[in-house]
Amino acid sequence: MGQAKIAPEPEINLKRGGSSADLQEASATIARAMGEPIGRVVVIEDEQPVRDAVLAALRAERFAATGFEDLPRPTDVLAVAPDLAILDVLLPSGNGFELARLLRQHQELPIIFLTARDAVADRVAGLELGADDYLVKPFALEELMARVRAVLRRRGAIPQVLEVERVIVDEEHGFAARAGRELALTSTELRLLAFLMRHRGQALSKDQLLTQVWGYDAYDHNLVEVHISALRRKLEADEVSGGRLIHTVRGIGYRFSP
Repeated sequence: MGQAKIAPEPEINLKRGGSSADLQEASATIARAMGEPIGRVVVIEDEQPVRDAVLAALRAERFAATGFEDLPRPTDVLAVAPDLAILDVLLPSGNGFELARLLRQHQELPIIFLTARDAVADRVAGLELGADDYLVKPFALEELMARVRAVLRRRGAIPQVLEVERVIVDEEHGFAARAGRELALTSTELRLLAFLMRHRGQALSKDQLLTQVWGYDAYDHNLVEVHISALRRKLEADEVSGGRLIHTVRGIGYRFSP
């Protein structure tokens, strides 16, 4: 394992419909604007489009994310003080399984293997190394992010309850409240509110919400509008709760902003 090669940060020209590099930097900007990261994740992946997309998704979820484009030394990984490693198996300079073994000699670091190798023997090998999860390419980013959150919650590295100002959402137990007042939300409204809160300050399109909350690639935008309207009524049911939280962003969609 030679000297670690950290994936370079590309120069950015921010614009709508930009490249994965544009999305990566935009997401990092959003994460910085929202405050301290909720955790640190290392991504070791030699395919740049995949690496950029995963880093962007992590940063949009308020994780501090560092990418390596080839097999690093264990000390280079641990120097980042990560809470989780997302590790490809087949890398130009070696095997990710071996890196996992070496990392585990230093620290009980949670690991998610991300690889094109889908043979049962490979999955068993990864899990026997103590990997917390194993995701086969091609994969959906929202599934990877859900697995990242699940692993870190099990490890106690991130809180299971979302809290922004005086709004609290506990997805695991189906509970939401604002200013101490419990909100009678449907399961869909709860998922919608949690997603908006995790991306607070970010303008989210109706298509993004349909994909991330409902799992639809394309559908009637009226579905989002109806649920946003219902959620607003419940959040703003009395004057004690405070002002509007879900704001309409003309031409784009909605933003959660206290």
